[in-house]
Amino acid sequence: MFKKEILKDLFFIERGYLSGNHFVYKSKAPILIDTGYISDFNETDRSITRLGVNLSDVSLIINTHTHCDHIGGNKIIQQKSECDVALHKAGKYFIDARDDWSTWWRYYNQEADFFKCTQTLEDGEIIAIGPHKFQVIYTPGHASDGIVLYNSQEKILISSDTLWESDMAVMTLRVEGSMALFHMRESLQKLESLDVKIVYPGHGKPFSDMKKAISKSKKIIKKYLLHQDAIGDDLIKKIIVYTLLMKKAIKENAFFPYLMNTNWFKETVDLYFNSEYESKYNEIMNTFFRKGIIKRENGDLFTTIKP
Repeated sequence: MFKKEILKDLFFIERGYLSGNHFVYKSKAPILIDTGYISDFNETDRSITRLGVNLSDVSLIINTHTHCDHIGGNKIIQQKSECDVALHKAGKYFIDARDDWSTWWRYYNQEADFFKCTQTLEDGEIIAIGPHKFQVIYTPGHASDGIVLYNSQEKILISSDTLWESDMAVMTLRVEGSMALFHMRESLQKLESLDVKIVYPGHGKPFSDMKKAISKSKKIIKKYLLHQDAIGDDLIKKIIVYTLLMKKAIKENAFFPYLMNTNWFKETVDLYFNSEYESKYNEIMNTFFRKGIIKRENGDLFTTIKP
C-alpha cells in the first residue's frame, strides 16, 4: 500500500477501487479525510495505526462526499473516538435525513452505516488540517455533495472523485439528475482556474498534469452528451466490477439473477439499452472475460481489479 507524507504530518494512503484513497493528519488530535469501504475497514484500521495513530484519538473526519467507498469507517471510528464529522451541507442533509438513496447506498445495494454529522462545510471555506490550510471547493456532478480540498501555498489538490488521471468516475443520472453532466463540467471548469502542482485523486496514484486530466474528463462528458448509451455502458461496467469487489466472489449462475433484483441494473438497461437485459449482461461479461478483468474459478466469478 503506497503511503506518502504530502505535507508535514499529513499522509496520503493509496487504496484500490473498493475503498477510496484517504489521508491521515498525525497529531495528538488526528484528522482523517475519508475512511474507505465498511467491509474493508480492517485494512483501513491497519493503514492508519501503522502511522502511529490510534483511532480512539481521532478528533475529526472530513468526507469529500457520502458515497460508500469514502465514509465506510465513519461510524466505527466515531464510536471509538466521539470525533466530529464534517460534510458539505448537502451531504449533512442526506445523513441527517437518513437518505440512503441520494448517497447511492440503496440504489447500488452497497453496505454502509449512518453516522452523526456534526459540521457543515461551505463552498470557499478555509479549513485547517493542523497548520495546513485548505480551501473547500464544491464540485457536484459525480456526487451532489462532492467537494475537493485545495492548498494554495503548496499547490496541492485533493480531488476525490471529481478528477481522476485517466478516466472519470461513474455518472449516475438516475440519482444525481439530468443536469449532472453539466454540473460536472462546471466543476471541472472551477478546477481549471487553480494553480496545481500535484493532484491526489479519490482512486489511483497522485499525478501532476491536472490540465491533461481535466481535458480527458471533458472529452468523456462531450461523448456522453452526444451518445447517452455510453453513460449506461460505463455505469454497468464499473458497477459490475464494484459489486464483485464488495462480494469478493459470487456463483456465476447466481450473478445475473442477483443483478436483475437490484435497482440499478434493470433500470439502466431499460433507460439506455431497450430492456435487453441478458444480451447486455453477456456482452459486458464476455468483454471482461476476454480482458481478464473478471475470471471464473470453481463456478465462482471474481474480479482481478485491486480492491
